[in-house]
Amino acid sequence: MTKILLLENPHEVANKVFSDANVQVDRIDGSLDENDLIKALQGYQMVGIRSKTNLSKRVFDECPDLVCAGTFTIGTNQIDLKEAAKHGVAVFNAPYSNTRSVAELAIAEIIALARQLPVRNAHLQNADWQKTAKGSHEVRGKTLGIIGYSSTGTQLSILAEAMGMKVQFYDLAKKLPIGNAKQCNSLEEALQGADFVSLHVDGRASNENMFTKVQMNQMKPGAKLLNLSRGFVVNLDDLAEALDSGQIGGCAIDVFPDEPRKNGEEFHSPIMGKENTILTPHIGGSTLEAQEDIGWFVAGKICTYLQSGETVMSVNMPNLSLEPTDNTKYRITLIHKNVPGVMAKINQLFSDAGVNIEGQVLGTNGEVGYVIGDISSEMPKAALDEIAKFDSTLSVRCIPMAHFVRDEETAIN
Repeated sequence: MTKILLLENPHEVANKVFSDANVQVDRIDGSLDENDLIKALQGYQMVGIRSKTNLSKRVFDECPDLVCAGTFTIGTNQIDLKEAAKHGVAVFNAPYSNTRSVAELAIAEIIALARQLPVRNAHLQNADWQKTAKGSHEVRGKTLGIIGYSSTGTQLSILAEAMGMKVQFYDLAKKLPIGNAKQCNSLEEALQGADFVSLHVDGRASNENMFTKVQMNQMKPGAKLLNLSRGFVVNLDDLAEALDSGQIGGCAIDVFPDEPRKNGEEFHSPIMGKENTILTPHIGGSTLEAQEDIGWFVAGKICTYLQSGETVMSVNMPNLSLEPTDNTKYRITLIHKNVPGVMAKINQLFSDAGVNIEGQVLGTNGEVGYVIGDISSEMPKAALDEIAKFDSTLSVRCIPMAHFVRDEETAIN
């Protein structure tokens, strides 16, 4: 039986999806370091992780049975995607499933910071009654600067406008504004005049330390900063200084450069204990609704790949899909180095073996190519053995298609 190891407790709905696909599921609570992870993955064909487990080059080097990996998160910076592809491991994530949860948390934090709820709560928790409107404001009429106008940024834009806020945003790409939002030509322009700035950028290496004292000093004095994107985006030492000086009037931080691997571990940050701050333990997408959607989506993508070789929405493979015919007996999938002549060699081998090809599709993505081929003949074992010996071959599979039933809902999503 095909086996998957799930770490960090993705939603239990994933178990049902895998069980329905005849996949054995084993779970480990929390994450593992590299050495323990390599030991644990021996004999597993698939692995599912969240944000704390790192799938490094060494993991792929020393876990040769892996054919697929899924991260039950939006981001994929915890996975070496190029090395996964070089080892013939397809990777799937959940790029949209928790955007609403993140956007709703950002709205809640904007209101909390505007009303100085962290300050009021701290006083009252210490038996100090301080009923005052000092420093408290409505968010209606205030300006929100959104940095990164992708799925989460656009949802936040819609919610903010519905509350009467003005929205200005900056993104590296030209984006169609939603509602009355205004696209700015530079990061500095998006920061200027904003009462709140919310960061929603991706995990690319160039975003590390993109928000330092330089950007904080470009913000309106007393403006509030939110980061629900990646922990390495904001320089927290600079943020601590900006909070102390009053240049930043409050912040809400959900992600950190160094996060504990497991619940209960000690946490430290230079912005702990600062006034009008909200610190949350990377829970932007941690609602039951979002986690269930993510569990269903990622597990579904992994199972679809296992059963049909379809790579639609894979983050490191050419995105391919091929509809089998009624005559299709086997599906051959080949992940290979992107070099000329691979398809010609395959077809020559099949022709020599008298194989009838029902359908075929090829895609390339950087250094990797991917082929899906359907045949109506018996399994050409000798030809497959030859394909496996190609210098360019990274992974080859033969999938019986007699019992394949296309999951239209998964395919559409």
